[in-house]
Amino acid sequence: MLGDVAVLALEGSHAFELGIFCEVFGIDRSDGALPVYDFALVSATGDSVPTRHGFDVRTPYGLDRLSSADLICIPAYDPGVRQPEGLADELRAAVERGARVLSICTGAFLLGEAGLLDGRRCTTHWRYTEELARRYPRARVESDVLYVDEDPVVTGAGTAAGIDTCLHLVRKEHGSAVANAIARRMVAPPHREGGQRQYRERPQPREGTGSLSPLLAWIEAHLDQDLSVDSMARHAHLSPRTFARRFLQETGTTPGQWLTAQRVLLAQHHLETTDDPITTIARRTGFGTVDNLRHHFTRRLGITPQGYRRTFRPPHQQS
Repeated sequence: MLGDVAVLALEGSHAFELGIFCEVFGIDRSDGALPVYDFALVSATGDSVPTRHGFDVRTPYGLDRLSSADLICIPAYDPGVRQPEGLADELRAAVERGARVLSICTGAFLLGEAGLLDGRRCTTHWRYTEELARRYPRARVESDVLYVDEDPVVTGAGTAAGIDTCLHLVRKEHGSAVANAIARRMVAPPHREGGQRQYRERPQPREGTGSLSPLLAWIEAHLDQDLSVDSMARHAHLSPRTFARRFLQETGTTPGQWLTAQRVLLAQHHLETTDDPITTIARRTGFGTVDNLRHHFTRRLGITPQGYRRTFRPPHQQS
């Protein structure tokens, strides 16, 4: 169970990615009945570490603190900055004893240095995927996804995708209700699938009246209905072709893929929080039939709806 979290403050760390770990795992949210982690900020010296932004971060713990962590988090840093000897050994030892490691952006390079990406799928910011693959040819680098979970090694893409990566792990450990509650506290989207495309350099969607946000909210409220691309386009007052192009620009995925993802997410919520039969959940989520629900659910999550309910529903709610 995820309880003890250690975050590495590396020389040249990026403050935003470092802050993501502190925000998700380092804040006491017990007032909202949310998990509280035994959180530690760690450095090689147990003292202050210079970030890439010109200020130092003071850490109360040295590398010996990693020995008890259930999760070790690695922020983005300059891969050209040589990290202390022994750090790679500490990471390997942690994984061997059963801990997880989670990197954001270029933090994946440290995992590669430790040999923890060998034979595993992984990702980093799209600007660095080719370099990651060149340096660590045994890694199976995926260049255009938000995050990859190859338990016990979890790698996330750049910046905002780090939030998605952390919330994914929270969801995996504590369920969607906890992950969604933390996301609301952070004013962040509750769930983006790891396979969703990273946002690359492309024309930016227009603000204001051009935004599809109202449509997305409407779709989320009507997932039980028969929603085709044509019907969604009509609701947005756009041609299907224009709608599909703008949808990809704003969400990084296609309308069909996004719709299926939202329906799976809603099914997860029902499976965790209700005793509804699978047939009822299939109807309420817009999949229609149990077979259709099982197909899409298993394809995306690698587990059947029934198996998910047994695994992720809080024990006190199981009959």
